[in-house]
Amino acid sequence: MHEAMADIRTYHHRDFSLAELCRKKHAQGETISVVIPTWNEEQTIGAIVQIIRRELMDACSLVDELIVVDSGSRDETRTVAAAAGAQVFLAEDIRPDLGHQRGKGENLWKSQAVTSGSISVFVDGDILNFHAGYILGLIGPLIEEASLQYVKGFYQRPLCTQFGDLEQEGGRVSELLMKPFFSLFYPALRALHQPLAGEYAVRRQLLEQLPFPIGYAVEVAHLMDVLALHGIEVFAQCDLDSRRHRNRPLHELSEMSCSLMQTLLLRAQRDGKLQLSQNALPWWSDAFPIDSSFAQERQPWRELLRFPSLAP
Repeated sequence: MHEAMADIRTYHHRDFSLAELCRKKHAQGETISVVIPTWNEEQTIGAIVQIIRRELMDACSLVDELIVVDSGSRDETRTVAAAAGAQVFLAEDIRPDLGHQRGKGENLWKSQAVTSGSISVFVDGDILNFHAGYILGLIGPLIEEASLQYVKGFYQRPLCTQFGDLEQEGGRVSELLMKPFFSLFYPALRALHQPLAGEYAVRRQLLEQLPFPIGYAVEVAHLMDVLALHGIEVFAQCDLDSRRHRNRPLHELSEMSCSLMQTLLLRAQRDGKLQLSQNALPWWSDAFPIDSSFAQERQPWRELLRFPSLAP
């Protein structure tokens, strides 16, 4: 039967008052952990940490933990983040007995071993125009509505070029790959405006049910897994206004798309949406030069174990 596109509850970050969220959060006994995965973000990470620390921890204790998990930056990311007030961890130093698989998925996965919040909020470390509303807007729906488990951020995405900003031209992989794929195979998820957004909040009890792909596809895998486990009813999304960040060149987006496609197709096969031939995927192992970033990130088709393996 055809799966119809569904409505997803949608909010704006200005719908939520900091003081009211703090009051309700404490009354409900919730605790909030903000996690920022990083790799070479020295230019932006300090301001992000300072805003969260100053406005959401010191002024009002909405956020209980502020964690940066770094992939081994070659710049001063870790030093800057620590000076700004974050707890900083190197991913490979967290539970070294579990090995090291460098990539965003590992950072998010291992963050669960060093956080204790009942709600985890994930924010990318390269945002140029970060504001406290990013956190308020992601936490707010979970505090206001007990049935919600996963809140995704969305925003305007300008494409920043040397000639100026091109409005509405950012988010190229979302527009060219993710939204068409979801329209064809997962129409319910098509209602999410920014499926690849790195800004989202999840109840910890839900994270404990999910595997974490190690590369670029960790967020979209989670969307498909949460949909399979609990349905579209547990999702919400929140307008965070706009997001400016460093835009990737086209060849890097091609590599990212390749990584995403392997997860999308394997999940679709798992869910009975299509059937892959035995040799449908191996060509990707030779799709890019051995020294490309994709070769470093890929570590083919590996998913880290579900969260309970991180229990102390």
